[in-house]
Amino acid sequence: MPEPLKLKLRNALTSVINPATGRNIIAEGAVQGLTVTDDGKVRFALELETGEKQQAETLLSAAKTAAKAVDGVTSVSAVATAPTPSSAAPSGGGHTNPLGMQAKPRIEEAAQTLSGVKHVIAIASGKGGVGKSTLTANLAVAMAHQGLKVGLLDADIYGPSVPTLFGLKDKAEVRDGKIIPFEAHGVRTMSIGFIVDPDKALAWRGPMVMGALRQLMGDVLWGELDILLVDTPPGTGDAHLSLIQSKRLTGAVIVSTPQEMALSDMRRGVALFRKTQTPILGVVENMAWLELPGGERQYIFGQGGAEREAKTLEAPFLGAIPLFPELREASDTGIPLATQDHPATDIFAEIARKIMVGVS
Repeated sequence: MPEPLKLKLRNALTSVINPATGRNIIAEGAVQGLTVTDDGKVRFALELETGEKQQAETLLSAAKTAAKAVDGVTSVSAVATAPTPSSAAPSGGGHTNPLGMQAKPRIEEAAQTLSGVKHVIAIASGKGGVGKSTLTANLAVAMAHQGLKVGLLDADIYGPSVPTLFGLKDKAEVRDGKIIPFEAHGVRTMSIGFIVDPDKALAWRGPMVMGALRQLMGDVLWGELDILLVDTPPGTGDAHLSLIQSKRLTGAVIVSTPQEMALSDMRRGVALFRKTQTPILGVVENMAWLELPGGERQYIFGQGGAEREAKTLEAPFLGAIPLFPELREASDTGIPLATQDHPATDIFAEIARKIMVGVS
């Protein structure tokens, strides 16, 4: 697939504004399945929310016109879809009460126990390996250093990172039916890694993952917190849907590296949160460059890709974090770099400050 032409198409489609939302169709994730053949044939679907059917044909026509105007495009094939609500019971753990009425999903009931938590923020990435967990841990420490009461929930059931990042090896204790979170560097933390054997592979299906997440939310004695950061697993799967169904998310922060492979997954993450009315608090570009001994910057994964994509998606850009070898070393030893005298500490502090400004 000719990627340069695909990028030109995405830029062209940002000129098409959905009047129902005020955002361009790329920013709100309406353009799905965009493909370009070697001979310039373009195909995509315009997925619109329920209630937008009257505007579907107008938007589709505008999108086709914008795509056809791009140099190198020989033809455009596109369709518009507007899903209707299903009469089936929701799949997020809802249950029927004795009167036959649909009750709240169990994840929402579990989240009601977070009454002492002011804000819940998901730190997400569409792709693994972009440093999201490391960033989350250091943001939590930075926020604690700014005087906030901070919690960190490790929602990656299959690959928990918090025990390693904070150097914690003990098992969680239970008191009066509640799991007691660990506290390290001013941050209350909880992870499935504090409950199960760290060397055991969890062959769990979706319902078990959602059940574990419900327990980590509802059965942990979080207490009073200004903010609870949730380190989500890569992708847009069960954990993300459960968090959204909990109705406690204040917003989401998206983490990506600069290259197109990561950015394409980042777009899907933004689309998921926006389609579920979860505010995007901002985008962070991680591994932005490697600073060489002479001060020159080497852009290993490309330059400024996440910042440009944030602009395209009409999302705040929170900052870029270079590749620090010391960050890897600190993570492996369980002492977050945000606790140390290092240039990264100021970067984490500034991103944390911007997130809290967005929250307030």
